[in-house]
Amino acid sequence: MRTHRTQSVSGHIYLKRRQKGPVWYWRIRLPNGGEERKAIGPEWAGNGRPPSGHYTRRTAQAALEARLTDLRRGVGIPERTGATFADAAEGWYSNGSTGEPDWKPSTRRDYRSALDRHLLPAFGPERLEEIDTAAIEAWRTRAMANGLPRRTAAKLTAILHGIFKRARKAYGLRINPVDDVEPLRLRYDPARYDFYSPSDVWALVRAASSEQDGALFLTAAFTGMRMGELLALRVRDADFEASALRIMGAYDHRGGLGTTKGGRGRSVPMVAEVAQTLAKLLQREHFTGRDDLVFPGETGGFLDGSALRRRYRSAQARAGLRRLRFHDLRHSFGSLAITRSSTRDVQEWLGHADSRTTARYVHYRSRAGEAEQLGGAFRIEQPQREEVPS
Repeated sequence: MRTHRTQSVSGHIYLKRRQKGPVWYWRIRLPNGGEERKAIGPEWAGNGRPPSGHYTRRTAQAALEARLTDLRRGVGIPERTGATFADAAEGWYSNGSTGEPDWKPSTRRDYRSALDRHLLPAFGPERLEEIDTAAIEAWRTRAMANGLPRRTAAKLTAILHGIFKRARKAYGLRINPVDDVEPLRLRYDPARYDFYSPSDVWALVRAASSEQDGALFLTAAFTGMRMGELLALRVRDADFEASALRIMGAYDHRGGLGTTKGGRGRSVPMVAEVAQTLAKLLQREHFTGRDDLVFPGETGGFLDGSALRRRYRSAQARAGLRRLRFHDLRHSFGSLAITRSSTRDVQEWLGHADSRTTARYVHYRSRAGEAEQLGGAFRIEQPQREEVPS
């Protein structure tokens, strides 16, 4: 029977300031030499009995004493997992790459980069059970002070949560330390958001190095399709009678042909300008069969996305346009479409899983009709000027 050195068990409580208010924590030295830091609950500084789930200093101390008593009796002592963070991270990555949820190639590349550039250098050799909430928050604070963008820090925190969540099943880790990490609020800044106007888009089309590139740029800006979806578009997906483009997949040069980002197909309206441009493009001599690509390479295969981006940059320069990413053509569609359509429709056309993503376009919607309707509330009758007899 395993015995524990009960004399090493000790701990204390402390108050930590959070965005939603102060929270009581305990810090405990475990019998096996590890450490446990855990949130007890929000502080209660009011009068009377604390609401359920809230703690005064006295009740927080009582919660700590109860935990220490259990540990000294050998109850609830977390066992050593025998695994390092690197073991857990690589297991998480392998599971996501080959099993469920079957990440897309671009997602695998992003996660691999996040592990290699940030998380493995920070936590790689450390034992899983020794990485606590405070250690994660301290690392994130240092990284942001050294220039790590806030959005990247939030993304890395989400990845850490996934790694520890799987580690609980794979290694018997008792808690997920990221559960108590203070979330980072990400605020969308409209002032930093930019897109092309319709006249800018047409200037880009005219400056394209080929008719096909011009048609592709126009389709991107007037349908909101992602580059991978454009590269995978087949002739059969262009329904000219229904004025719709069906988006059934996406192409990635490393992962090949796969599903769309959301994992399901959708359709978008094919406005007259796009329909006329694509109809003219498909009058070419080759690659006009139903299964052929709308935007094929020289031999009928998939275009090289990197080369396409370079040609896009060259067309920007020739047209004298400000430098925006290819993906910003998709934002151009969202910002223009929202002026004539509902948020729900635009969400469906763009394939957004979360309506909050679509909501960033709402402030571009015209308010002319609403302003006219509201204006009546502020108008007053102007007094008639009395005419003075001459």
